[in-house]
Amino acid sequence: MRILLVDDEEEFVTTLCERLRIRGFDTEVALNGEEAIALVEQRIPEVIVLDLKMPGIDGLTVLGRLQSRHPEVRVIILTGHGSEKDKDCALRQGACGYLQKPVDIDALVDALKDAYRVPAWSTDGCEAG
Repeated sequence: MRILLVDDEEEFVTTLCERLRIRGFDTEVALNGEEAIALVEQRIPEVIVLDLKMPGIDGLTVLGRLQSRHPEVRVIILTGHGSEKDKDCALRQGACGYLQKPVDIDALVDALKDAYRVPAWSTDGCEAG
């Protein structure tokens, strides 16, 4: 499974990337929304783990752009600053799941596996958090 991790907290996302690679995932990192969109155009991942609050393009805007151009890509929101309103909005816009930081690595791995198993057109059995 190819995963793109998008978060402006470089130390956090680099560590998360390493932890997922140890578990056998093909992971790549983007440090902002613009970089994420550019990377998706070059190499489409199966799942994106996306932060909400980032400088420049925020996570909900990135989610909207991804859903319009690549609806087959599953997106899990992982944020430390989200609210119930953000969660509802993200899930309505097509996010597959919503997790809060700090996240247990096993919970994230389970969410990634669940997202990968569910067809992109389905919203059943896909929500985490």
